[in-house]
Amino acid sequence: MKKTVNINLAGTFFHIDEDAFAKLQRYLDAIRRSLTDPEGSDEIIKDIEARIAELFSEKLERTTQVVSIKELDEVIAVMGQPEDYAVDEELFDDAPKSSKRRRSSSKQLFRDIDNKIISGVSAGLGHYLGIDSIWVRLIWILLTLFSSGTFILIYVLFWILVPAAVTTSDKLKMTGEPINISNIEKKFKEGYENVADKVKNADYDKYGQKVKSSTTTFFDTLGNILLTLLNVFVKLIGIFIIIVSLSTLIGLIVGLFTAGTFGFWGEGELMDWYQMVDTTSAPLWLISLLTFFAVGIPFFVLFILGLKMLVKNLKSIGTTAKITLFIVWLGAIIGLGIFAIKQATETAYDADAITEETLNIRTGDTLKVKMVSNSIYEYDARRRGGLNIKYNENDEKVIYSTDVRLIVRATEDSIAKIVIEKSAESSSYLNAKKKAEAIDYGYSFNNNTLALDAYLTTDFKNKYRDQEVTVILYLPVGTILYADTNTYSFHRNNSYHKDILNNGDEEKFLIIEKEGTHCLDCPEEEYPSESWEDEVRQEFREEKKIDTLRTNIADSIEINNQSKTITHENN
Repeated sequence: MKKTVNINLAGTFFHIDEDAFAKLQRYLDAIRRSLTDPEGSDEIIKDIEARIAELFSEKLERTTQVVSIKELDEVIAVMGQPEDYAVDEELFDDAPKSSKRRRSSSKQLFRDIDNKIISGVSAGLGHYLGIDSIWVRLIWILLTLFSSGTFILIYVLFWILVPAAVTTSDKLKMTGEPINISNIEKKFKEGYENVADKVKNADYDKYGQKVKSSTTTFFDTLGNILLTLLNVFVKLIGIFIIIVSLSTLIGLIVGLFTAGTFGFWGEGELMDWYQMVDTTSAPLWLISLLTFFAVGIPFFVLFILGLKMLVKNLKSIGTTAKITLFIVWLGAIIGLGIFAIKQATETAYDADAITEETLNIRTGDTLKVKMVSNSIYEYDARRRGGLNIKYNENDEKVIYSTDVRLIVRATEDSIAKIVIEKSAESSSYLNAKKKAEAIDYGYSFNNNTLALDAYLTTDFKNKYRDQEVTVILYLPVGTILYADTNTYSFHRNNSYHKDILNNGDEEKFLIIEKEGTHCLDCPEEEYPSESWEDEVRQEFREEKKIDTLRTNIADSIEINNQSKTITHENN
């Protein structure tokens, strides 16, 4: 029969037989002697005893079971032999990692309160997942933003349910390191050295003076408050920079995989618009990629800056990465600059293609002018400018625009004429002239009515080069002009164009003069009478009265005829 001894290890009582107790004592004494630095040895022994107590508790099936030599040997196998660590640590500084004893150990989730910003949840998850805690914190921010704050509650649950890594054993479990003598000693010394550094760097004179005065001055307290507020402000700016830069990067990535994808397939409305204005012949995916690097890299640098404002001692991305990013960014800027110069040279020259024809309108004649649209393209005749991609009656792709300008001018000639100026831009004068000549624009003239197209078209292969059409009507003095209401937006011209047709004069009979127009059917007070102009105006009014009288007589005759017919039918 063996004697048993009751022992207390780290606050837990165990029954251990006499032989095992003696061996345990020798083991702990050997560990104490193996410690190279007497500083903190008592704390290290306490951590080792706590770990041995945990292992005993795991191996005993019930609390009344006695710890035997067998259980003790299993614990020693896990903890390691003291003589393995008796050599000075400096001998192992240059030794390869493979020479050190390691045992695999699974990680456990704890809160790392030594590296916490709020509660240490992110730092603990970083250890558990094997990634830097900064990325975990960034994921929390993104999930909180995209979930409208729901993940704040999840964070609080982690804070409540996940225990903090307080003891050395907990910290080793958190990082997945084996809980043996060597790691316990190493972990303790890391913490001890951090504290020692803080004590060593402390300003003893400053604190000595404070101890002597037994109080902190008002200005010191105010300074601490201001410094705290400044730190909070800096962190808020860091968060703002992170959100802005990250949003921009996400937008650029989405743009790269949408616009760039269209560039690969070569189809779709986006590609039509790109091909219509592009002169570089560069694929869209290449332009998208260069834009992504040129804009994205500066925002990535801002993102890193925001992280540094939030996290102290953030690891640098490395000199190699910085140089690589700078070279890529510079290459993207140069590439976009080359394409931009090539694009700009395509509009360096402009040219006109001018056609001139006479209209059978002479002094005293009345000309009616209106704008007409094509129902294939648009029903409403209105000048909007810009451009669009349409299909004509032959289902051919064309460039469509309403950039048509109407100008009316007086002439001393006896007959009216119409001048159509088609203009375009290109990399040379000849190319610009060819593109101007390729503009499709038309009009019709029947029964003193001039119907002008409210639009212009050109073949899609000509691409958009600021194609425009200007229609100039030269009317003899004394001609009467009647402009339809839909011409309003097409002759909104400034004084540079010398247009005598003013906005607001639509749907009126205007007599053409050398320097302008006079309204014939407006109240007399608007235009004072002068010589022959008054006579023309009076004749015009008399003709209108005669026309009105004729119309009334014709209506009366028709009414009388209808009455006679009704009477005859009744009889």
